Parts: sequence; C-alpha cells; structure tokens
Amino acid sequence: MLIWIIFAVMTGAAVFALLWPLGHGREAAFADAADAASLYRAQLGEIDRDLARKLIAPAEAEAARAEAARRLLRASGKDAGPAGETESSLRRRRASSALALSCVPLLALLVYGAYGSPGSPDQPLAARLQADPARQDFALALARIETHLATNPSDAKGWSVIAPVYMRQGRFDDAANAFAAVIRHGAASAEAHAGLGEARTLAAGGVVTAEARQSMTEALRLDPKNARARFFLAIGKEQDGDMDGAVTDLRALLGDGAADAPWAQAVRQRLERLGAESAGSAIAALPAADRQAAIRAMVDGLAERLKAGGGNLAEWTRLIRSQAVLDDKAAARGALTTARERLAQDAPALAQLDALESELSLKETAP
Repeated sequence: MLIWIIFAVMTGAAVFALLWPLGHGREAAFADAADAASLYRAQLGEIDRDLARKLIAPAEAEAARAEAARRLLRASGKDAGPAGETESSLRRRRASSALALSCVPLLALLVYGAYGSPGSPDQPLAARLQADPARQDFALALARIETHLATNPSDAKGWSVIAPVYMRQGRFDDAANAFAAVIRHGAASAEAHAGLGEARTLAAGGVVTAEARQSMTEALRLDPKNARARFFLAIGKEQDGDMDGAVTDLRALLGDGAADAPWAQAVRQRLERLGAESAGSAIAALPAADRQAAIRAMVDGLAERLKAGGGNLAEWTRLIRSQAVLDDKAAARGALTTARERLAQDAPALAQLDALESELSLKETAP
C-alpha cells in the first residue's frame, strides 16, 4: 500500500507542476503590461521636461512621443495572451488542460488494471530463490546455490556442484576456492584434487605451480589413472624443459584411455606440438644434405596417417602447407580434396581451406 501512496504523491506533484503556469501566466502578463504603461508615462514626462527646457524642438518631441507609444504597443502585444482570447476562453483552456493532465494517471491505472497483475503479492529475491528450479534461468539457479552455500558453508555437495560452473565461467580463483571447500568438508576425491590443481593452473595463466602439482599428485595417489592429473603433470614436465618425459607421459595417457575420450583430442594436439618441436630441433642439427630427406619423411608420415582416417583442420593445413613448401603441388591438391571430403560438415573449416588454396596458388588452371 505504501508504494501506491508514493506513486500518487509523485503523480500529483507532476500534474501540479504542469498546471501551475497555466493558472498564473495571464496574471504575469497583466503585471508586465502595467509596468510597460508606467514606463511610457515616465518617458512622456521626460520628453515634456526636455521640451520645456528647450533641449529639443517641438518636432523632435512629437517624434519621441510617437516612438514611446509604439514601444508601449509592442510590449502590450507581446505580453498579452493569444490574439482574440477572452477571459472565458482562457478559463476553458485551463479546464481542458487540467482534464487532459488528470486523465493521464487515470488511464495508466486502467491499463495496468486490465493487463497487469495488481493482485500479485511482492516477490523479493529470497522468495524467488525458493521457486521451482526448472523454471529458473541459469543466473538465478547460480544465485540460489551461492545463497545456500553462504548460509551452509560446510555443504561439500553444494561446493562440488558450483565448482565446475565457476570453471566454465572462467572464474578460476572462485573455482579453486570451491574445490578446496569440497576437500576441506569431507569429499576429498581424486576428481576434487585434480579439479583444484587445474583451477590453480588456469588461475596462474597456464603455469603448473607447486600448489597445483601437489593437488595433482594427491589425485594420482587416490586414483593412479586420473586423466586430468596425468595431463597437467605432463605439462608441468614440459614447462620444466623435460620434453622427453612429457611426451612419454602423454603417450602413456593416450594409450590407457579410450580413443573417443573427451580429453583424447587435447592430448593428441599436445603430443603433435611437442613432437614437432622435438623433431624440428633434431632436423636442424642434421647436415644440410640429410635435412631435406628428413623433412620429406616427416611430411610423408603425416600424409599416411591422415590418409588412413580422421584428421582435424590444423593437421590438414599443416600437411598441405608442407607439401606446397616441398614444391609437391600435386600432393597438396590431393590432400586438399581429401580434407574437404573429411570436413564436409564443417562450413568454417571449408572456408579456411578455400583461403589456403588461394594463398598457396593450388587452383588448377584450365589448359
């Protein structure tokens, strides 16, 4: 009820502010006209005094009186109301203005009563958080969990639910705190320790810190086959400069897991990058006579692997570029055709392959 009283007072104040000038504008005009008349009389008196002292000639005095009269007429015409407006028409104008302004809030109330929900009770956030979760949007559901955890900080299950959400949102510090709360309140699983290690790594910009390694090591103690912990520990070896150790661990991880595991593609890409870096260093150390043969052997090996099946856009792009650099444009065109067949359902990939074809001048010209 209080809110309706406030709205009524605000509406009344707005209407009063608009009606006030309409009711007092004419009086001000009359006052201005009276001031103009007084000024006219003063000017006439000054003209008469100048004429009596013979400061001006009679003709000049007459001209001055005429100019003063014209000024009075102009002032009276400017300050008066609209031409032809009588006192009764002014009253009718004021009444119609008041009626129009008063109808605005009345019309608003009628429209709200017809299409709004005036009978619905207030529903603050605390009440909405108790509503059916199926009808809540994601932000409200997240707010509900956070509100629950603020009052129940020892709920390990709640922390385990919200921690992956923070990870997907890129809130890595919050995710690390959530995983730590899961462990602290009695749910110290391998996944919780691995999640804590990953959150700490991502919060550090991808660096596997000492705290992250400690969490990963604890995860492997609880589950020696935990893929996430093994992957990040291998990255830690890579960051330490132990490329051979990182490659060995990643290959072992790939061998122990299913071929279609959700993390398998990331491991393969990491292995390919490490292999390329290692191979590049080895090739650079070869004599010039053997370097070209080693490069061709690497390119042919990649071609055979992709020909057997699979391959993503990055792999096909690397193969096509390498074959073009080796001046084997026929092979590059064949790889481009196969890549288009394999990636036929990926429109952005096809667009990039078209751009690559133009960049490397692989389009066959008509004879």
